[in-house]
Amino acid sequence: MKWSRELRIARRSMRTAVRAASAMARAQAKLPASLMPAPWSTPHPLATVPGQFEVADFGSNPGRLSMFVHVPPNPPAPGAPLVVLLHGCGQSAAAFAHDTGWAALADRVGLPLVLPEQSGENNHGRCFNWFRPAHVTRGLGEALSIRQMVATAVERFGSDPARVYIAGLSAGGAMAAAMLAAYPDVFAAGAVVAGLPVGAATGVTEALARMAEAGPHRSRADWAEQVHHAAPVGFVGPWPRLSIWHGDADRVVDPANARLLAEQWSAVHGLEGSRSVPGQSGARHELWDGTASPAVELWMLPDQPHTWPVNAADEVARFWRLI
Repeated sequence: MKWSRELRIARRSMRTAVRAASAMARAQAKLPASLMPAPWSTPHPLATVPGQFEVADFGSNPGRLSMFVHVPPNPPAPGAPLVVLLHGCGQSAAAFAHDTGWAALADRVGLPLVLPEQSGENNHGRCFNWFRPAHVTRGLGEALSIRQMVATAVERFGSDPARVYIAGLSAGGAMAAAMLAAYPDVFAAGAVVAGLPVGAATGVTEALARMAEAGPHRSRADWAEQVHHAAPVGFVGPWPRLSIWHGDADRVVDPANARLLAEQWSAVHGLEGSRSVPGQSGARHELWDGTASPAVELWMLPDQPHTWPVNAADEVARFWRLI
C-alpha cells in the first residue's frame, strides 16, 4: 500500500516537472530595451528617474542574485513603504513587475519596488531555490542576498523599515514564505501566490512531490514549528501578516498547498478558526482575524491557472493597508 502511494506520487511528480518546464519555457521574457538596467551611478539622482535600474553593489550577495529596482516617476516620500517582488520560474524581474500590475500600482501610490532576479547558473529553470536549506536559512544564500537588497533599498530610498513587504509567484511565492519565516523582524506582511508552505521540501525530488501533492502530513502545530525553527532564536513576534492566493485550476502546484500555508501561518499567529466572506465570481475568501485586522487571508479562485491573478496586486495592497 505504501509503495503504491509513493509510486503514484512519483508519477505525479514527473508530470508536474514536465508541466513546470513547459510553463518556464512559455514564461521566458527578455528585458525590454526601454527598461535596460542602468547603474546606480547614473548622472541623475536615482529617486527622480522612472523605470527599472540595476543595483550592482548591495552586499556580499552569497546567493548570486541580481538586484533591480523600480522607481516611481515622482520621488518616493521619506518613510514610504518598500515592496519586494519575487518572480516565478523563467520570468524576468522587470516583466513580472509589469505584468502583475505592481509597477503601475507603485507609480500610482509612489513606492519603490525591489526586484530580485534569479539566474540560470543558480537554477536551470531560473527558479528561486525555496527548497534548499542553504538558500532559505537566515544569514545564508539567496535569503541573505534578498535581505541585503532590502537593507540597501531602505537606506537609499529612506523607506520606513517597519513597512517592508514581500510577494511572490510559484517558486517566488514559496521563497517569499521562506523569507517571512527567516526574517519576521524585517517584513511587516507578505503575499504568496501559487506557492507552498515553509518546510514543505528540502530537496529537488521532495519539491516536485510536494508540487504534485501537497504535504507532508503534519499537524497545525508541526507546520507552525517549521516557521518558528526558521526564525531568529527567541523571536516571539509580532509575526508578519500573510495574504494567500491559489487557483483551483492550477496544474503545476497542487492548490491544496494554499490550505496548508493558511493553516501554518494562522497557527503561527495563534488563531484557530476562520470566517468566510463573500467573494466575486465564485472566489472563496477566508480570513483569520488578529487583534486589529486579519492576520491571514486565503483566496481560492475557480478556473484560475498557474498565473498571477488579475487585480491581485491591488487586493494585496489593500490587505497590507498600502491603499
